[in-house]
Amino acid sequence: MNRTHTRTHTRTHSSQRGGRRPVPVGGEFALPKTITPALPAVETFADLDMPEQLLAALGAQGVTVPFPIQGATLPNTLAGRDVLGRGRTGSGKTLAFGLALLARTAGQRAEPRQPLALVLVPTRELAQQVTDALTPYARAVKLRLATVVGGMSIGRQAGALRGGAEVVVATPGRLKDLIDRGDCRLNQVAVTVLDEADQMADMGFMPQVTALLDQVRPEGQRMLFSATLDRNVDRLVRRYLTDPVVHSVDPSAGAVTTMEHHVLHVHGADKHRATTEIAARDGRVIMFLDTKHGVDQLTRDLLSSGVRAAALHGGKSQPQRTRTLAQFKSGHVSVLVATNVAARGIHVDNLDLVVNVDPPTDHKDYLHRGGRTARAGESGSVVTLVTPAQRRDMTRLMAAAGIVPLTTQVRSGEEALGRITGARTPSGIPVVITAPVAERPRRSAAPSRGRRRARPARQPAFDAA
Repeated sequence: MNRTHTRTHTRTHSSQRGGRRPVPVGGEFALPKTITPALPAVETFADLDMPEQLLAALGAQGVTVPFPIQGATLPNTLAGRDVLGRGRTGSGKTLAFGLALLARTAGQRAEPRQPLALVLVPTRELAQQVTDALTPYARAVKLRLATVVGGMSIGRQAGALRGGAEVVVATPGRLKDLIDRGDCRLNQVAVTVLDEADQMADMGFMPQVTALLDQVRPEGQRMLFSATLDRNVDRLVRRYLTDPVVHSVDPSAGAVTTMEHHVLHVHGADKHRATTEIAARDGRVIMFLDTKHGVDQLTRDLLSSGVRAAALHGGKSQPQRTRTLAQFKSGHVSVLVATNVAARGIHVDNLDLVVNVDPPTDHKDYLHRGGRTARAGESGSVVTLVTPAQRRDMTRLMAAAGIVPLTTQVRSGEEALGRITGARTPSGIPVVITAPVAERPRRSAAPSRGRRRARPARQPAFDAA
């Protein structure tokens, strides 16, 4: 079979459990040929065998034409086939697995503590994004969704499971905790999705993931979606997917038509000023740094320069992270300064620039950081600031990512920096980012003796992008 990648194509292979081991090819792996041919792709959602309520909900959401990964995989997942999907973030994977999961679960009712479908994701932010994206469609077919993540009330999540939830979107650690407490059992899960499987492997979740997959119904349907397919994901594919349809969208090829990649050579002494001018641009931008300390320091510097910036990293509480994302999506904050915690699971409409202030050390991190822009067919740019000592490593990283960037020598205040990034001189008037009025807790009179103080209102979830 011709294994040459076209920009978007569907290949079918077999990964029968216990079968021949795939042969690694350049860090990724090749799969043996399939037994069962894939069903042909569709061009409209109306061509799919889905409940009328789902089709109506798609129309109500303004979703009319499937993205390639959706049109290719949905005919097969709706028929119950296992699927292995590779596509860069923003390629439409959430609805690709979500519509099939909901359609195949529709009409059923879960017993308390026994969900029927499971979506495993690596981060809290991605869990929230998946939940937000699927909620209108779950409502359309009267399915109950529960989100199970760390950093939030485990009691409230346990209550949702005890009340009965057909679909659970979860991070591995918190789901394991709830199972250990007796609040959840996976023996009735018939449809299981692993989203961003490569990051779960990179974050060390593999033992927890395999332990969870061993608890779902062995004859059930499995869907695995990942931006990259390396040897870590290979283990999951061989062990848990049976005769899967493979749909592969080359991560680098998928970015060519809508995303520009720029490497800006800067002098170390000028890097901070250039970063500040980029942050002062008209429009939103995400800036990535390697460390929490670096994120906090740059955020303080930008605020003192008059730039509406906010920090996002693993040291922030979940309510803080949720509020910061909501402020960024609403435009209350124009610059999100983040560690890799924001590299996956965040979708913001009309985000046309991502800046690597600290260049990533791994090509997969580069692709996922860049995947915050140019999503769903929009255009965008990824800019990486590179000092002379970093040039050689950056050249290797770009080659590994399959990207040929535009390289420019720039200095702060120069026309080239403004042309490429929209950089401009900041106002220099310090700003303070405050919570919107609706989110600020009201001060109440001191509680009378013997009465319990009322609990604060629950932090509202941010809207789906």
